[in-house]
Amino acid sequence: MDEVEARGLLQHERDLLSALRAGEAVTAVEGQAADAGSETADRTRDLGTIEELERDLAEIDAALRRLEEGTYGLCEVCGRPIPDERLAANPTARYDIEHQRVVESGAL
Repeated sequence: MDEVEARGLLQHERDLLSALRAGEAVTAVEGQAADAGSETADRTRDLGTIEELERDLAEIDAALRRLEEGTYGLCEVCGRPIPDERLAANPTARYDIEHQRVVESGAL
């Protein structure tokens, strides 16, 4: 995957997540007017969603840094290229499929 395509995918994902984050922040503020019984559950759900969006945005920022450093698209374990199909499906991928499985198993 070339740098222009990768940057476009990452920026598109970043824009979508930023819009979602802004929407969740509005929802969280609006939810403060809810009754006390449901307020705690709503805030917990909203905060969890916002935290997940923040993690995803951090992954995109890290991928953009890798792009600047020239390491984008290379597995962080073995250094082999990550297939373009994988990067198209997951532009923030840090590992090839083999090492992703190892990471998910907790062995790495």
